Amino acid sequence: DVQLQASGGGLVQAGGSLRLSCAASGFTFDDYAIGWFRQAPGKEREGVSCISSSDVTTYYADSVKGRFTISSDNAKNTVYLQMNSLKPEDTAVYYCAADSTGCRNYLYWVLPAQDPDYWGQGTLVTVSS
Repeated sequence: DVQLQASGGGLVQAGGSLRLSCAASGFTFDDYAIGWFRQAPGKEREGVSCISSSDVTTYYADSVKGRFTISSDNAKNTVYLQMNSLKPEDTAVYYCAADSTGCRNYLYWVLPAQDPDYWGQGTLVTVSS
């Protein structure tokens, strides 16, 4: 069975850091791009970052550039999202997703017509002011 297990969420004060993990199983990890998304209360899901093993590229939403870093440990089939300088507006449920077409259009994975191959369950990040 395919699994994308997101973990690492929690409560942190503004300015603090968290590292999220997305552990993948049930598919060939190296053949997929892994993206992180978030959904804040009352808002639509949005893309945060994406990493592609095939061409070793990373993508970031403008709102997190310079604060978040995505990385991949292919030996562990795990993608990490290091989140620094957290702000209250980063509060959301964070999800990871995998798609075989790469990261180029990852921001559109939130659209029904562009649904990625796999979604994981979410992990809650709460940033207090």
